[in-house]
Amino acid sequence: MKWILSLLAVCLTTLTTHAAEEAGIIETSKGNIVVEFWPDVAPKTVAQFKKLAKSGFYDGTAFHRIVEGFMAQGGDPLTKDPSKESAWGSGGSGNLLPAEFNSRKHTRGVLSMARSTDPNSADSQFFLMFGTAPHLDGQYTGFGKMISGEETLTKIETTPVTMSPSGEPSKPTERVEIKTIKIVPLSEVKK
Repeated sequence: MKWILSLLAVCLTTLTTHAAEEAGIIETSKGNIVVEFWPDVAPKTVAQFKKLAKSGFYDGTAFHRIVEGFMAQGGDPLTKDPSKESAWGSGGSGNLLPAEFNSRKHTRGVLSMARSTDPNSADSQFFLMFGTAPHLDGQYTGFGKMISGEETLTKIETTPVTMSPSGEPSKPTERVEIKTIKIVPLSEVKK
């Protein structure tokens, strides 16, 4: 009898998990990117990203850092205001996340959380990978991966950049806006 109840609990958990699977549609000024999430390895990160997206937090923000062959970083609410450009990269929601480092690799299309030197300082800023970066594996929280939007990712990657205040050639010369991020059932976007 115990094994039947255990089996029933596993089946119900599986059904509930699959029913709740969601994807993110990142609508940008360069086109759309669709990502699936990895709640199995980064549940708190996925939950916070979805909550912020659903609240409209990301609407009108921009990718403020783009490094061809590496990644594009966005999700800073300060990027909504051009007069705050000197502070871009330092904003957040005020809700820091514990690190959820995992074994997923940082390869093209992976969605990961930006952070400071403190491993537990991720908040709202995220980055989309353009290439493979093994030095980030186990050091940053990967929490999803692109399932469509390759052309858009390439357009973002090839955005012209100039030197940032830190001396890195990563400051976009044109605004790459995140218009909105919609959270939808994965079944609506999965082919």
